[in-house]
Amino acid sequence: MALSERLLGKRNVNGRPRIERVDPPAALPGGEVRIVGSGLKPPDLSRPRVHIEEVEVPIVVSSDEFVIAKVPQDAHSGALTVAMNGTRSNAAQLKVAVMVAENVHPVANPALDREGNIYVTFSGSRGEKSPVSIYRIDTNYEMKPFVSEMMNATGIAFDREGGMYVSSRYDGTVYKVATNGALSVYAEGMGIATGIAFDRDENLYVGDRSGTVFKIARDRQIFVFATLEPSIAAYHLAFSGDGSLYVTGPTTSSFDVVYRIDPHGAVSIFYRGLGRPQGLAFDAQGNLYVAASLGGRRGIVRVTAAGEASLAVAGHNLVGLAFAPGNAAVLATSNAVHHLAWEIPGKPLL
Repeated sequence: MALSERLLGKRNVNGRPRIERVDPPAALPGGEVRIVGSGLKPPDLSRPRVHIEEVEVPIVVSSDEFVIAKVPQDAHSGALTVAMNGTRSNAAQLKVAVMVAENVHPVANPALDREGNIYVTFSGSRGEKSPVSIYRIDTNYEMKPFVSEMMNATGIAFDREGGMYVSSRYDGTVYKVATNGALSVYAEGMGIATGIAFDRDENLYVGDRSGTVFKIARDRQIFVFATLEPSIAAYHLAFSGDGSLYVTGPTTSSFDVVYRIDPHGAVSIFYRGLGRPQGLAFDAQGNLYVAASLGGRRGIVRVTAAGEASLAVAGHNLVGLAFAPGNAAVLATSNAVHHLAWEIPGKPLL
């Protein structure tokens, strides 16, 4: 059978396109989504036209059964449709994240305080001193400098009283940050200190990307909690509802793992198969969300408690996320912060 005959066998024959689902159902501008359905290719084998509301969406690949489309920079959440030859498909809803800050440099999750203010780092290259180390983005999305004079600010975490703690991968120190942005040393000697997280008893855990997870008790005694394979970038930490610590640390492999460490320090592999996994967070139902790639598709990956993975948000250069009030998420790329309203509540941190 000739190529043209095989292509014609996949053409639209019923006249009207139909969308069954959009995968994933949320994206950052620039992310690629897969529109799955039937009759999505015009009879003449030309490309259909895809819109999010009235904004036309560039098409990367099209066929009768699916279309891969790239979300434009000026798109907003709304109805996605496929049109051809004067007919339009049914509508599918696509959530599109909105950029709230740029010209930053996070290398891990953003963090939110109890009032909903967002904190994000300008981490810089190792050994590079930036004029501003941490920015504060208020609930009106106004960004102001918050911390300066700190080298390579990396991980941010809040304790139960709202106290802020920040790691520095430059000097292996964890700093406590006052409400006016002043710094004081909380613990030292953490190697290449990256991700940090509190457990339910308010012990602080610090990931030294060279191979150690430290536990800092409330009296500031420091223990080696677990040892892992070294990471080329950072360890990222998050606690699940049952008190287990989950850790990612990208290596040179394209088939990296998410580790699970029980309260006694025993390490196991929770999930294997992610590309460059970074920041992570849990929703209220116990699903884990990781900034990573899955099957070559980059974004936020959802992994259920049963170990089933799927892409939840499409987007490039994502390094972390945090759940926000109002069933929303704050997503950090390597140079910007986005807000996504997606109706998924997050797990309380403490």
